[in-house]
Amino acid sequence: MMFLIRHGETEWNSAGRFQGGKDSPLTCRGRAQAEAYGRQLAGELAGLSLPLRAYVSPLGRAQETAAIIAQVVPLEIHLEPRIAEVSLGTWDGMSMYEIEMEFPGALSAAGRHDWYFRAPDGETFDAALNRVSGWLADAVPPALAVTHGLASRLIRGAHDGLSKRDMLRLPVPQDGFYRMSAGRSVLVSCA
Repeated sequence: MMFLIRHGETEWNSAGRFQGGKDSPLTCRGRAQAEAYGRQLAGELAGLSLPLRAYVSPLGRAQETAAIIAQVVPLEIHLEPRIAEVSLGTWDGMSMYEIEMEFPGALSAAGRHDWYFRAPDGETFDAALNRVSGWLADAVPPALAVTHGLASRLIRGAHDGLSKRDMLRLPVPQDGFYRMSAGRSVLVSCA
């Protein structure tokens, strides 16, 4: 069994900026979300030996979320670059408006989340999927993964055997996390 958590809300999430490989700190709400993850996760772990192995993206927002969770649940933290967020290249840190202004037409006819892979120097879908799939094959359960929105879509999609289209449409809540087991991901609400 694997638990998959998206980091708590960040300043750039609330401002509509796409972080990619860049970072911004958690908001007060994001820290509260991480505390709720820890409380809910503690209940999910009844009967498992602790500390729980935690694979954590090296980006600050994921590390901050994991550190807050670790105040409630004993974690054995392993920084794992393969679950870092997908890089948008020069679009990292930009808003949709800024992308439209600086790269006119680049997002035309893009699918709901397919646009992430249109950045001229960003990571491709195949490269990102291969990266997270490699980690998924190597991960030793039971464990926790603290990652990001787009990366978590790809991880769940690979785990659940979804098509590209379906995995890019997966929700990425910050008020719950996923329990992944036997090719199925189930949302655990923290609300």
